[in-house]
Amino acid sequence: MNIEERVEKAKRLFKEEGYNCCQAVVLAYNDVFGIDDAVAAAMSSGFGGGMGRMREVCGSVSGMVMLAGLMAPAADPSIKVDRTKNYALVQEMAGKFKEINGSIVCKELLGLVPMGSSQAAPKESPEPSDRTPEYYKKRPCEELVGISARIVGEKLLSL
Repeated sequence: MNIEERVEKAKRLFKEEGYNCCQAVVLAYNDVFGIDDAVAAAMSSGFGGGMGRMREVCGSVSGMVMLAGLMAPAADPSIKVDRTKNYALVQEMAGKFKEINGSIVCKELLGLVPMGSSQAAPKESPEPSDRTPEYYKKRPCEELVGISARIVGEKLLSL
């Protein structure tokens, strides 16, 4: 699969299959790393909605970060060079996302608070929103998922 196919897969997983933003990005690439679909979906499930609908770091960015752990593994905490490479990759990918979108914070990306604000997002129930046509009209999430999937794909090509 090429990058554009993976971008479209991530967007489809989000919009048509109902996966959250983090799951959609991770599931667009889990096969590259030999991770079972169910495991990938489960381990990324809590990051949707800016971490459990708390509207913090965008779930699609969290998906990129999870994949960065597989692209530049730092499994042994005593190997500082591996941790440095991993953190550099995370900073690079998150920086690219922020450059495109102005933020990596869910509440800002959704327009719930102004960009760069320290203001708290309105309190939300942990219950996911129903995926109605109105839901998709007022949320940029499908596009954000595609952007994150593209960033991952471009980085994989350069490794």
